[in-house]
Amino acid sequence: MAYVGRPATVGGEGRDLVNEPMIRHWCEAMGDTGAAYPAVAPPAMLQAWTMAGLSGHQGRSTVFDELFALLDDAGFTSIVATDCEQEYLRPLRPGDLIGYDSVIEAVSPRKTTKLGTGHFITTRMEIRAGGELAGTHRFRVLKYAPVRKAPPPARRPRPVINADNQGFWDGIARRELLVQRCTDCGALRFPWLPGCNGCGSGKWDTVAASGAGSVYSYVVMHHPPFPAFSAQPAGGTGTATGGAAGGAGPYAVALVELAEGVRMISNITGVPYDEVRVGMPVELEFLEADEELTLPVFRAVGHGRGAR
Repeated sequence: MAYVGRPATVGGEGRDLVNEPMIRHWCEAMGDTGAAYPAVAPPAMLQAWTMAGLSGHQGRSTVFDELFALLDDAGFTSIVATDCEQEYLRPLRPGDLIGYDSVIEAVSPRKTTKLGTGHFITTRMEIRAGGELAGTHRFRVLKYAPVRKAPPPARRPRPVINADNQGFWDGIARRELLVQRCTDCGALRFPWLPGCNGCGSGKWDTVAASGAGSVYSYVVMHHPPFPAFSAQPAGGTGTATGGAAGGAGPYAVALVELAEGVRMISNITGVPYDEVRVGMPVELEFLEADEELTLPVFRAVGHGRGAR
């Protein structure tokens, strides 16, 4: 390629003299406690003295920018550093002024990698101190067109499952709506809690709810489209009209009073959101949101597939 052998930086100078504070910071970060430091700089710091920071390199030629612009225009818009090689010829000491020149040493033919197709670009830098060659630094990057992968399907947010409610979600997976029952006072409770909020007992078992209930209260949710809620449920069960079950919206979210006397929050399906009413009878069904998530929802009785 025409860019090979052309200078990338001419007459560059380090922004700071080699100095003890920078050597100390480097050694602390690396855990290097060599006895020679900070009287001399660790050899692996070679590149640190040439880095320009956010203000950019002094003496940098336009050739490098032209090469990158050419690759950008060809679709190789991403970049990743791949490796470097350094050669140490003379130790650097506090007070040394660093000078350097660099050249584009190689541009590879098009290569295919796991990241994508692109070109490896190698630059070689000669670093001087006091007019002497102190070391060389060969640096390689891959300028590539990233592999375009299809985004994973949107998934509904996962419920927070912990030690207190694991049994509830295990029941839902079996298509059972389990309600806790205090074995001391017999009170039912929902949502699941580690202890009875009536007598304070920590002893409990469960009963399976019949699934019958009624709308005690409700709200209508309006929000921008969200793919995870707009997608068709995996198993088809629980699909409804009017964006119910949390589809593209608006949709109704209700506080449902179960026949057992406890209340829970869920979606109302099988009826347009603007036809939901307080007191409306509902029955339990299970929404297969995806292959891993089943949710309890309530279908309005007397509408759609839930009609009697």
